[in-house]
Amino acid sequence: MPALAWQPSASLANLRHRAQILAQIRAHFASQGVLEVETPQLCPATVTDPHLSSIGVPGYGYLQTSPEYTMKRLLAAGSGSIYQIARVFRAGEVGRRHNPEFTLLEWYRLGFTPDQLIDEVAAIACIALGETATVRHRYRDLFRAHLDLDPLCCPIDALSAAARRHLDLAFADADRDTWLELLMSHVIEPKLGIDELSFVVDYPPSQAALARLRMDADGQKVASRFELYHRGVELANGYHELLDVDEQRARFAADLRERERLGLPAIPLDRHFLAALEFGLPDCSGVALGLDRLVMLAVGATSLPEVMAFPASHL
Repeated sequence: MPALAWQPSASLANLRHRAQILAQIRAHFASQGVLEVETPQLCPATVTDPHLSSIGVPGYGYLQTSPEYTMKRLLAAGSGSIYQIARVFRAGEVGRRHNPEFTLLEWYRLGFTPDQLIDEVAAIACIALGETATVRHRYRDLFRAHLDLDPLCCPIDALSAAARRHLDLAFADADRDTWLELLMSHVIEPKLGIDELSFVVDYPPSQAALARLRMDADGQKVASRFELYHRGVELANGYHELLDVDEQRARFAADLRERERLGLPAIPLDRHFLAALEFGLPDCSGVALGLDRLVMLAVGATSLPEVMAFPASHL
């Protein structure tokens, strides 16, 4: 019988480098007076997003895809600015840059604008990557430059035609956001942040998730949301956080209708999160950053197993 491969997938040198980065991140937040918190990984409810698959635990609820809802309950309770280095879980995410269990650095800054939070995200990334130039791109401008399309108002037929032109697709039809996501992830993302930190801002309103909406410089309604890319890898997703509980309920309801249309299981709403939002969330901006991916780039690795002790492939 062959011996089991019990050793970690990451080298000890990479694991030491990872620990050093985490220590430096904690030191940064301590110097800024940002409180480190811990919230449950297992909760009765989870995200309604049709594009995320939570892992259910019969009789207990769901392993969390993000600590967002419970962290916002702390914000509503008066915690002030907070951060967490959290283990999170997403079903079906296995690959070179994905693992069903991974580590998020998530934090919320009271009174911060998205621009201020982008500056801090860049500072955190530079802790791991060294001093790196930063650029900002509007989502709309990227589609215009790379695909000669206006993603906010072009017909869906133009999006599907562009996707078929650039990609080898296995399905015939999709909704507008699916086409946008396919074009963004397969055509545009690989070209972002090759030699710098690339922040993409002003996403379509339909991709706001838990972000507020605002008017951009062209008078178009956009999501007050940003993402960070480096060397073609998505690292972070940030919002100017939505405060309107009625709007949040409406977005949850829209998610549930979309889940039903796609044949996905219904998800119970997080009533405690909604109650906290109704009580009043302070004005804040928040972001989730994939620590495993950041460490992967910092050590020059090409896959997550090189910076995780025991990924799913080694269990």
